Amino acid sequence: MIPFLDLKAQYAGIKAEVDAAVLNVLASAHYVLGPEVEAFEREFAAYCGVKHAIALNTGTSALHLALLAAGVGPGDEVITVPFTFVATVSAICYTGATPVFVDIEPVTMTMDPAQLEAAITPRTRAIMPVHLYGQMADMDPILEIAARHGIRVIEDACQAHGAEYRGKRAGSMGASGCFSFYPGKNLGACGEGGIAVTNDDRQMEKIRMLRDWGQERRYHHLLKGFNYRMDAIQGAVLRVKLRHLESWTEARREHGGHYTRLLGHSRRVTVPAEVTGRRHVYHVYAVRTPDRDSLQRTLQEGGVQTNLHYPIPVHLQAAHIDLGYKRGDFPVSEAAASEVLSLPIYPEMTPRQVESVAAAVEQKAYA
Repeated sequence: MIPFLDLKAQYAGIKAEVDAAVLNVLASAHYVLGPEVEAFEREFAAYCGVKHAIALNTGTSALHLALLAAGVGPGDEVITVPFTFVATVSAICYTGATPVFVDIEPVTMTMDPAQLEAAITPRTRAIMPVHLYGQMADMDPILEIAARHGIRVIEDACQAHGAEYRGKRAGSMGASGCFSFYPGKNLGACGEGGIAVTNDDRQMEKIRMLRDWGQERRYHHLLKGFNYRMDAIQGAVLRVKLRHLESWTEARREHGGHYTRLLGHSRRVTVPAEVTGRRHVYHVYAVRTPDRDSLQRTLQEGGVQTNLHYPIPVHLQAAHIDLGYKRGDFPVSEAAASEVLSLPIYPEMTPRQVESVAAAVEQKAYA
């Protein structure tokens, strides 16, 4: 069986470093925030090319607090896309604002900037593009439209650690960028974790207070805050993994390129496009086919695990029926949801495994 993801293989490669880091935290008795988390914040901010990083308990919390720090609240609207994980939309709802959707581009499956202007109203407070599958959205036109209307941009970069747009790292272009460290992410914790990054001092100060009960300092609560703090073990583990992230990213890019060379002329599937000027970090290698469910069954029977990201767009989820959208409102998102299939991709894969998956997709004998 070729697994969709192999976190055991990742751990085996860095076991000594991770074990030592965890034991150091246990010995220090600094279990929540503390020196390891502070050091990780500095290191991740430098990696993203920004001034500040605020470590949190989840990526969803990062999205929530970045929106609040940008002034989003009840009565406001936030524009995003329906083809994303539901957390993007949930974070908007947590603020009391209303999610407003625009469709995606068919090639990158990220926000279509051509549809933004029509969605903006006097209530629009923020735009939240999603950097999907490891590739950034088309940020220049999104930022230009936002600036012209006085609207803030919050990047959902939860799948885009190290991705770039014209030389700028994911998370560094909007008012804030938000990342998840869920274990399966390109940079994953040994549990839950997230972070918000920003160049805006006021945005940083507000997020930092909001994550810890709204405290400016101990027992001085200026805001109605939350318990969204990162624990120290996650900070220590993430510091270790951050040192390996670039080599892991290059391995993912090599595997992604190998898949594309093998399947680029396939009659069965359409491979993901890496747009010129954008560095795709291949959190997911999602092919498209009208015969998606049949192909997934065939691959499973042939010993290849796959996954679906995402089979039901958010506007058709029962939990968000109250937003008033219906099938047919976002045809590009709906088509993608019915066709995408994520193939195995992780740094520890071998070229032979990539070739075997590609052969199985084409229903050829294994190489």
